[in-house]
Amino acid sequence: MTAEETTMVAVGVRSVAEVFAALEAANSRRQPWTRYEHGVLGAYRWAVGTQVGAPVTASAAVGAVGPCRAQLLAEFQAAAVQIRAGAGRGVDADYALGAYGALAWLCGHHEELP
Repeated sequence: MTAEETTMVAVGVRSVAEVFAALEAANSRRQPWTRYEHGVLGAYRWAVGTQVGAPVTASAAVGAVGPCRAQLLAEFQAAAVQIRAGAGRGVDADYALGAYGALAWLCGHHEELP
């Protein structure tokens, strides 16, 4: 894929180039990563097709590059459910919160990277 094609392909409301840049920035954070950061990374990796399973539901992406917009929104909602369920039910709420933040950015719910 050329650089021009990369900027034209969208993942949610973001270009693939934007998502790869966000993934690179998240990968460059100092390790060990928190559970929140693992959630962010899982969402970005799934969004660009470098991870098969979605971060919360483990669903495979159905889009050409990664998940389609409907899948991104469904995963965003699944993350919100996980956060509300909380750690008391065996849920990794920090991981779900990281995925939620990244998915919110991908879907255009906010402009700030998590």
